[in-house]
Amino acid sequence: MELNFDHKPSAHCENGVISNMLRFYGFNISEPMIFGLASGLFFSHMPFVKLSGMAVTSFRTFPGVLFSRVSKLLGFKIHTKRYLREEKAIADMEKVLYKGIPVGCVVGMYYLPYLPMEYRFHFNGHNICIIGKEEETGNYIVSDPNAMQKVTISKRDLIKVRFAKGGTYPLLGQMYWIEKIPKQLPDLAPLIRKAIKKNCWLMTSQPSWLPYFGVNGIPFLGKRILKWESEMGARKAALNLAQVIRMLEEIGTGGAGFRYMYGAFLQEAAEITGIQELNEFSKRITEIGDMWRDFAYKSARIFKKRQGEQYSYEEISAILMKIGELEARFFRELKEAV
Repeated sequence: MELNFDHKPSAHCENGVISNMLRFYGFNISEPMIFGLASGLFFSHMPFVKLSGMAVTSFRTFPGVLFSRVSKLLGFKIHTKRYLREEKAIADMEKVLYKGIPVGCVVGMYYLPYLPMEYRFHFNGHNICIIGKEEETGNYIVSDPNAMQKVTISKRDLIKVRFAKGGTYPLLGQMYWIEKIPKQLPDLAPLIRKAIKKNCWLMTSQPSWLPYFGVNGIPFLGKRILKWESEMGARKAALNLAQVIRMLEEIGTGGAGFRYMYGAFLQEAAEITGIQELNEFSKRITEIGDMWRDFAYKSARIFKKRQGEQYSYEEISAILMKIGELEARFFRELKEAV
């Protein structure tokens, strides 16, 4: 049994699952548009939340939020469930699946058997979509936005990834699906303006005494990096820097990639809303994305200690301070433009 589900790879798993699900129901919305409507661009550096014993740095809004925001804006009714019992989680998933409904699941990446080992790490926020079951093998057919083609996974492995331990938090077999669809999409222009204003608020509304989130978090990380070697020693400082780069470049589409995606959204938004100034903002956020890539490249040179170009913690800290300044100005001016 397999649903007539059009699998398309994407830059980011949650956006990709949402886009593929909506297309299954006849609504063709691009991945950047989904990301933008969900006000998905964000930044946080949280020393009080650990992944592999080190602070978590995030370049987008928190997992699961994108789907709930987009569905609410567009008029889709969704259902989300979590479980304590593994067999109940599988049985309920099959009930929904055999009604002809694709089922999204939040899983841990480390135990996904179809991923190459170099892409596996303890991140419990990856999204996949179950779209069928092979009657002969009992394996489930999976649309994973990270995979070029549809893949399969055994019941045993699916349980393992849905209830993965480790990472930032243990998983509870979370699954979600679309229960009801609207007859047609609402007018996107006012929704786009609303979503842009919300994203600007999310990035700039934090008071100065709350340094972890939004545009406050970027210089906060920049200042912390300056102290890492003296406080942690060279080895631990390098490991923490590597953690930031892994979050930036490997989890989802990364910090730079999310900035590029938001730029693509703003281009679509300019056409739909008629606000041509959004094209200039698209160029600006893309240039900021380039700066994030520059930060990643120079940071990698530091912790890999390769011959040739050598960079210091002072240099990459200065890049972050500049990015923080530019993003603060960008979001304040973008809010005025819409």
